Amino acid sequence: MSPQTQGHLAMLVFSALVAGSFSLGSLMANDIDPMALTAARFAIASVVIGVAVFATGGVSRGAFAAPWRYLALGGLFAAYFVLMFWGLKTAPPVSAAAVFTLTPVMAAGFGWLLLRQITTARMALALAIGAAGAVWVIFRADFAAIMAFEIGRGEVVYFVGCVSHAIYAPMVRKLNRGEPAVVFTFGTLLAGCVILFAAGWSEVMATDWRGLPWLVWVTLFYLAIFASAATFVLLQFSVLRLSSAKVMAYSYLTPTWVIGWEIMLGHGVPPGLVLIGIALTIVALVMLLKPED
Repeated sequence: MSPQTQGHLAMLVFSALVAGSFSLGSLMANDIDPMALTAARFAIASVVIGVAVFATGGVSRGAFAAPWRYLALGGLFAAYFVLMFWGLKTAPPVSAAAVFTLTPVMAAGFGWLLLRQITTARMALALAIGAAGAVWVIFRADFAAIMAFEIGRGEVVYFVGCVSHAIYAPMVRKLNRGEPAVVFTFGTLLAGCVILFAAGWSEVMATDWRGLPWLVWVTLFYLAIFASAATFVLLQFSVLRLSSAKVMAYSYLTPTWVIGWEIMLGHGVPPGLVLIGIALTIVALVMLLKPED
């Protein structure tokens, strides 16, 4: 199996795991402060990845050279997750997932700025199609809303977080010095923990952890183990094998996965016209997956 195929398979699993964060996160976004939630999430994920690292040989002597690299990456991803849950306080899960699908366009731009990765004409067309589909879903298939640019505050907040996510992908490739994905992930999570607990200590201490609803704990452990620890490794594994735009192209699958989650949770099926936008994002993904000459 080629490295590129491995990267694609890793991102397919990544998109499936990430989707659960939107539906579960929206159910408990108002039950806990986003800063406290993200700090706990990073702490649990750090323990999980730390066990994996030391069970498979530990950390080499030079793995934590230039620790500023981990602080930069940890800060970017921490900002993404905090802003995601601030956004989910008001943004519907499918709409937030559609905002997430705008990251490939931004990742392509940052990939060129940081790594001089070239976006071919076909890739640019695919990104444009995917962005159009995302916008259609974000505005809930309401052409009048698109013309009036009526968009919720939650979507705007989350969009800022997605900018951090888009920068993160090429930054991993730029800053990695040959460290294995799991070790690099461990360093990023630890740095994120330091930043989050330093910035959100008052929110962490003000949270009534014993009194939290069971759904918050279920979501927290899902986010920490599956949507943080596992996806961190998958993302870092993939960005070393694929271009930033292609890695982020898998975000186009997220709204489709989220719709499946919403149906399973009994939240109904979205309007039929919204599915047009979903179809466009899938077309974009297929176009982006075709190998470049």
